[in-house]
Amino acid sequence: MAAVRPIRREPSEPTSLHVQAMDNLRFIRSTMESAGSFTAVPGQGGVLMGATALFAAFAAHLSVNPRVWLEIWIAEALLALVIGLGFSYRKAMQNSTPLLSKPFRRFVLAVAPSVFAGALLTFFFYQRGLNQLLPAMWLLLYGAGITSGGAFAVRVVPVMGMSFLALGSVATLAPVRFADLLLAIGFGGFHIVFGWVIARRYGG
Repeated sequence: MAAVRPIRREPSEPTSLHVQAMDNLRFIRSTMESAGSFTAVPGQGGVLMGATALFAAFAAHLSVNPRVWLEIWIAEALLALVIGLGFSYRKAMQNSTPLLSKPFRRFVLAVAPSVFAGALLTFFFYQRGLNQLLPAMWLLLYGAGITSGGAFAVRVVPVMGMSFLALGSVATLAPVRFADLLLAIGFGGFHIVFGWVIARRYGG
């Protein structure tokens, strides 16, 4: 006599609680990362960037020709980039958050167009002997980039960006002899002040 088989199939083995919990954690982490802001903005690094910019402004003011002046500021920009990335990585590690998170990538993509435009226009203006236009252009484009990137960062960052935009607007009307002073106020003073605020409120 043939064995009787049940019409309804036996339920498969239920998913373990551990697997379900891990899936839930991954979902929550992904959601928070997508909606969160870039919190690894370097406060202490900003202060250091400002300090080096003050030295650069002093050295540039004493430079003997436009080429040396430009080389000093380009070297300062590269140094500031290294400092910013280094302190951002350090802060991200301290907070146990990945540096290459979605907010960070969005921040970089928002800032990148202004940086690209600044580099291209710097070369263009220098080739045509228009160095007097560089300070205003640098301040304005940096302010525009930071303001845009600030949409994906802590709230004080857009304020810093708008401060650079305001100073850049002043630089468009100021005499050339005030160029290094305005750059010192912006890349030096603003970085120090806002870096201190970020370090105090958000750590690092």
